[in-house]
Amino acid sequence: MSLANQLDEFLQTYPDTRYLDVFYSDLSNVIRGKRYPIAQAKKVFESGMMTPGSCFLLAVTGESMDPEGMGFSDGDPDELGIPIPGTLTPASWTQIPTAQVMLSLQSLDGEPYYYEPRNVLARVLDRFKEIGLSPVVAFELEFYLLDPVRDANNELVPPKSPLTGQRTDATQVYSMDDVEDFSLYLDEVTQTCLRQGVTTGAISGEYAPGQFEINLQHTNNPLRAADHCVLFRRAVQSIARKHGYQGTFMAKPYLDNAGSGLHLHISLVNEKGENVFDGGGQYGTSKCGTDLLFHSIGGLKLNMADSMAIFAPNANSYHRYVPNIFVPVTPSWGYENRSVAIRVPKSPGAARRLEHRVSGADANPYLVLATLLASIHDGIVNQIEPGEPNEGNAGEVSDPNLPLNSRCSHETKAK
Repeated sequence: MSLANQLDEFLQTYPDTRYLDVFYSDLSNVIRGKRYPIAQAKKVFESGMMTPGSCFLLAVTGESMDPEGMGFSDGDPDELGIPIPGTLTPASWTQIPTAQVMLSLQSLDGEPYYYEPRNVLARVLDRFKEIGLSPVVAFELEFYLLDPVRDANNELVPPKSPLTGQRTDATQVYSMDDVEDFSLYLDEVTQTCLRQGVTTGAISGEYAPGQFEINLQHTNNPLRAADHCVLFRRAVQSIARKHGYQGTFMAKPYLDNAGSGLHLHISLVNEKGENVFDGGGQYGTSKCGTDLLFHSIGGLKLNMADSMAIFAPNANSYHRYVPNIFVPVTPSWGYENRSVAIRVPKSPGAARRLEHRVSGADANPYLVLATLLASIHDGIVNQIEPGEPNEGNAGEVSDPNLPLNSRCSHETKAK
């Protein structure tokens, strides 16, 4: 079905739609694009939308820093944005009936725009085709709900419970009361995601007041998984505004409370669809896994230090790396151990996978996944050994060889 026909079919199902949001997520996860009257939407599906390629390279503040002479120096040329199939969905939180569709950029001759994070991920995936393996991935994101009104000291505060009207400052990880208090909001997020083709899983209250996690289901389409991560983030933040909250994926909104992470579960399947990480054997032993699993872990460990700018892209991100709060501060791995950087969870052999726990929730999902897959590919191709698994607390002392501090992060306080 052509893109234009997809729009016609969508409007038959949602005839009251008055606008179309055409957008992409930039390097800093800021949603950028244009809103079209629905009468002009068809031209986007037929011929695309021109937009400055430098918009992907803006700073988190929205300013152009003219990186590599792109922006001011080159006259800020346009690239062609083409709708991504399968991303035309209702934006049900809007005040006026509105649809949304995601874009991917390319040149007029069809060459993918080099600096777009989605295209970076696509290039890495090509490497796996050469070795006959395909990644299966799942994202887990933590986020906070905040009261949009600050306290008397202009500090962040959690929202009041819609059920009790009270504001809690207690930490009750996995509290079912916290989930029930905000169940109307959380349910709208999951139902909106479902209508957008984004399947969610378990919902949990996390390690601080107003902090939650909603898991995204695993998929053998890594590009679509990262697309879903973007759609999920937009739904969480947009629906929060509708309910009178502020939703944030900031890595460390409260200096004295837990940070928010982006965890990725990854396995690899061969051309027969078999999980090549499944080595049988008893869980937690050296036989629990295959050389491909261990070499993947070896590549992730070896490249961790060089990848920290992707995992922690903002000054605030580095406040999250504190010992003894289940945030990795060492290039380590282990079985069922939440203090390590790369965890091998308990699971049946056919579901054997690794969980990468380093990235903050503010990191770009396309770039994080591209970085992890490139490291895994490096480990497999070069047969990098992971060393022995860590037992006990691997996060008691930070590794001095990891760049876990930002010079300006110590001077930055979340507002």
